Amino acid sequence: MPDSFRAASGIRSLGWGVQLFAWLAGLVWLLAGGADAPMPTRWIWGATLLVGLGAVIATWRGKISVWEALMIEAGALATATSALGLFHWHVIAKPAAMVFAIAAVVADACQSGAGGTFRLDGSQRWLLGALLGSLAGDVFLMGQGLFIPGLVSFLLAHLCYIALFRVGVPWLAHRLALAATVLLGLGMAVFLWRGGLPAELRAPVAVYVLAIALMAAQAWARWRQLASRSALCVALGASFFMLSDSLLATDRFVQRLPWAPLWVLATYYLAQALIVMGMLRSMRGPRR
Repeated sequence: MPDSFRAASGIRSLGWGVQLFAWLAGLVWLLAGGADAPMPTRWIWGATLLVGLGAVIATWRGKISVWEALMIEAGALATATSALGLFHWHVIAKPAAMVFAIAAVVADACQSGAGGTFRLDGSQRWLLGALLGSLAGDVFLMGQGLFIPGLVSFLLAHLCYIALFRVGVPWLAHRLALAATVLLGLGMAVFLWRGGLPAELRAPVAVYVLAIALMAAQAWARWRQLASRSALCVALGASFFMLSDSLLATDRFVQRLPWAPLWVLATYYLAQALIVMGMLRSMRGPRR
């Protein structure tokens, strides 16, 4: 057995064990110490544990990598800690999700390189750029008065995603998806302007809305061309990204939504997970 294979198997076993231990510890807390917590708190932690259990099982069965599982689990923790106001834990879990996503791309590049060497192809570079932009946006949006830097960071992430989804397929070939996403984007922009979006933010937000609409349209155009499950995952992820940003903008500029952090981050991390895992699988094989 090659040393690289033994090392990869050892890392996978260690990662699976750590995940299982963390999940069991969380379950013990929920059943014991969390019994006196309010019902919404128990529901949120219960859902977080279910997501973690799903990631543990998927890792054990070889369906996802350890890094992908950690990305999912960190995203679930970031969502729960934000919804429950656990800021000190949230500032760790939120950037960790994108760090693990980046690690998943790097690990995949090492596995696909000759002799286990690290080498990024064009698609991997665009995916890495999108995740780095998302990481920067996550960090900026946790701070006060950093909305514009966060917006710019996510705009760059969407531009990288657009370039990524363009690799090997025609540009905006699904006219119905293009019309639908652009109309939804225009409707959202009008809704925000009429709902109280500050005048100085209208132009930046309009550019951002256009970018994310084109990103989603290109993701669906890619699915139409490739007709694969991985491409469908990516297209669904792009759509959830639009939903997450719409919820965030509505809560921030129009009207406070009940449990907004829960819905905003749940859809955001679902979007990122679908895009990352779908793209990594499509890079490994044209029909996966």
